[in-house]
Amino acid sequence: MTLARRQLLSAAALAALGLPQGAMADEANLKLVVTFPPGGSTDIAARLMQPRLGEKIGKPVIVENRPGAASQIATQHVAKSAPDGSTLLVSFDTHAINPIAKPRLPYDTFKDFAGITLAVRFPLVIGASASVPGKDLREFLDAARKAPAKYSYASTGLGSMNHLVMEDIKRRSGTYVLHVPYGGGGPAVQAVVGDVASLTLLSYAALRGQIAAGRIKPLAVTGAKRLPELPDVPTVAECGFPGFEAYSWIGIFAPAATPAATVRQLTDAFQATLNTPDVKTKLTQAGFEVMATDGSALDQHVHTEHERWSRFVRETKLRLEE
Repeated sequence: MTLARRQLLSAAALAALGLPQGAMADEANLKLVVTFPPGGSTDIAARLMQPRLGEKIGKPVIVENRPGAASQIATQHVAKSAPDGSTLLVSFDTHAINPIAKPRLPYDTFKDFAGITLAVRFPLVIGASASVPGKDLREFLDAARKAPAKYSYASTGLGSMNHLVMEDIKRRSGTYVLHVPYGGGGPAVQAVVGDVASLTLLSYAALRGQIAAGRIKPLAVTGAKRLPELPDVPTVAECGFPGFEAYSWIGIFAPAATPAATVRQLTDAFQATLNTPDVKTKLTQAGFEVMATDGSALDQHVHTEHERWSRFVRETKLRLEE
């Protein structure tokens, strides 16, 4: 397709959305920079949005995985990218937690980014190796109390949501389970499948293939209610922790200096994509709850989550740095 033809299609797509044409329309493609390796929740969500998002903005959308350093590598890359709407960050809860865990970040979480949308949120599924005792979280914790230091859990890194949530469960239950940080959801899943770690806490999307194959058994979900896809799996609250509720989330961010009109244009495109019936259905079936907020709601959510987990870390004196 010729450049002129691509530009005409891009303009038509923007017009259909009622969006202004600008710098974003002139770029060859839109790059979604994912903070973790393929196979994790952020990667899955980005790839489920990718085709329809390309249709909405009228140009190719590329998903680029830049894992490492608990999402710092990808986040720093986007912070230093041209603020023209062509390079966006697909990040999740580590975006709000990293300032707690790593006070010397190579970017400013609260000043270097403009929120585009809080795309989805999701409860974590506590998934255990098939060899681990117990049919639910309550039974696993009972076994763990009888064998201190025998069991371990794989997280996606120090200070990640799955790290903090499991530490909260350990605190509430008085149980010791060794923390083993990995570089993403994919490696954490493989650690559990290979019996290197006893369990992990990830999205249903990241675990459903292994659950279906019987290689991982779900012990509990961290949301307020059971997942429709796992109707027989109790919530953490049902396993002896009344009121317990925790969600991971995925947000889309642009560099802070991106023009307000471009930010609005991107927000509209993502909201339209997330609310497209086939995309919404696929995300829901993967265990995600579509949020599709505006950018200011995402920015506020980052502050709220930062405050919540800062308080938890202070109260527990949890060590988040190696």
